[in-house]
Amino acid sequence: MKPRDRYLSGVPCWVDTTQPDPHSAAKFYCALFGWELEDVMPADAPGRYYVASLDGLDVAGIGSQPDDAPTVPVWTTYIAVDDADAAATAVGDASGRVLTGPIDVSDAGRMAVVTDPAGADFCLWQAGRRIGAQLVNVPGSVNFNDLSTPDVDGARAFYGAVFGWDVLTIPMGDDPGMMWTLPGYGADLDRLEPGTLDSQAEMGAPAGFENVVASLSPIEATDGSPARWDVTFAVDDCDAVAARAAQLGGDVLVEPFDAGPVRTARIADPAGAALTISRFYPERL
Repeated sequence: MKPRDRYLSGVPCWVDTTQPDPHSAAKFYCALFGWELEDVMPADAPGRYYVASLDGLDVAGIGSQPDDAPTVPVWTTYIAVDDADAAATAVGDASGRVLTGPIDVSDAGRMAVVTDPAGADFCLWQAGRRIGAQLVNVPGSVNFNDLSTPDVDGARAFYGAVFGWDVLTIPMGDDPGMMWTLPGYGADLDRLEPGTLDSQAEMGAPAGFENVVASLSPIEATDGSPARWDVTFAVDDCDAVAARAAQLGGDVLVEPFDAGPVRTARIADPAGAALTISRFYPERL
């Protein structure tokens, strides 16, 4: 997998988690995924922000939890934009809300914290010195972002207006899968790593799959689950990583199971931030 050097506007580009004890969280994730960490905050700053890397390439962040943060920490998805101010305005125009910003993050970039009409929080990221994750889709790095929402039609209208996304429905037994697509994304990936489109075609990917940027999961409005963005990390052995999470003081929320060509599990770190881990087996297609 070649390092990323850019992201098209409308593509998820970064994830991080803010934690009540970022140092302890850093120890957990380093042991879980083999990350190396750099604290990018000045020594006299009131909080910490660790950038995690694999082989010298940025993959995710761990920061101090602000005073007004939720009791249970979460993983946050950042979506690349060319202009954070214009994108924040688009969020408001599409009935979302801007919670923070846009603000400059030193020379790293410009960001805003926003929420969609159903209440799923995410961030806008206009790259400066940092584009976001330089490495994806390898063990220890992000390989998917997923929106769970009780209002699929509302989400379709909102994300279509803000980012130009559409929904691709993929037959998957009794419950068809839904994916967010961005026109032109597949061609951009093929420029970054020639042969990507041919490889997907050889694996029998459905038409339009090359433009997938995230997934979409309906949830029942009556079950009490909030609309949210979730993150999936690739792993080399789902069962071993789930067991390691438990040994390190985390929880296994959903035991490893097979779903077509994927073996996956849901885990939480010791502070409660939940994430999905997944191993893809192309030979099972």
